[in-house]
Amino acid sequence: MKERGFNTKKRFGQNFLIDQNIVNRIVNSAELEKDDWVIEIGPGLGALTTLMSEVAQCVVAMEIDTHLVSILEELIDQPNINIVEGDALAIDWEKCLTGHGWKDEPLKLVANLPYYLTTPLIMKALESDLPFKSVVVMVQKEVAERILAKPNSKDFGVLSLAVQYYSEPSLVANVPRTVFIPSPAVDSAVIKLKPISPLVDAPRKELFEVIRASFQQRRKTIRNALKPLIKSWGISSEQIDDALARAKIESNVRGECLALEDYGVLTKELMRGV
Repeated sequence: MKERGFNTKKRFGQNFLIDQNIVNRIVNSAELEKDDWVIEIGPGLGALTTLMSEVAQCVVAMEIDTHLVSILEELIDQPNINIVEGDALAIDWEKCLTGHGWKDEPLKLVANLPYYLTTPLIMKALESDLPFKSVVVMVQKEVAERILAKPNSKDFGVLSLAVQYYSEPSLVANVPRTVFIPSPAVDSAVIKLKPISPLVDAPRKELFEVIRASFQQRRKTIRNALKPLIKSWGISSEQIDDALARAKIESNVRGECLALEDYGVLTKELMRGV
């Protein structure tokens, strides 16, 4: 990097993975096949990019750093790798893919995500209409624990429910901070998300309004946490009590005790009063 005059930029969350064993585990967990197209976000110096290109049909790597793009274009000459300069959050992924020749081939996302954009990028992938077969990403260990958390745990919350609404998450590997240059302040983890059809049939918008209200103040009971809906939904305290009773949920439990399925039932019962 130094011979090319490149210095990492903190504002882009640049921490480059230097352990080939971890690189191999990430690629292996993606289970790439010859027909796959891959979106990579933040390719760094191309460690993942080049390895994936040996198997996948095409890798579309999105990089926000102009200087790093020029270095990647020098280092990489594989015809099935496309370096796209830009902010992955702002880029229209479907338009970008089709512009490079994608025609509904199997699609996967594999990335060592910038930590400051982890949640919005994961949710962009899961909420998109793109037919992702899997999402394999490196994230902060703390974020991985929240994504993988189950009810009745301190890590369980809105992020857990949002990711689990769209996918089945699993842990691939824990990754120490020492395998990056520069070394970040926290440890990391690689997780794999397998997109699924939602397991609950409550309307998504209302479902997540109920979920967000339930975790706005974690120490409140579910009955008290839902009180903001009295104004926003135009329902009464009695209707909240009735909905909880019909959903077979004790009014004195906290939001962290309820599974996604519980929130689905509760949302539909609350909507009966709207």
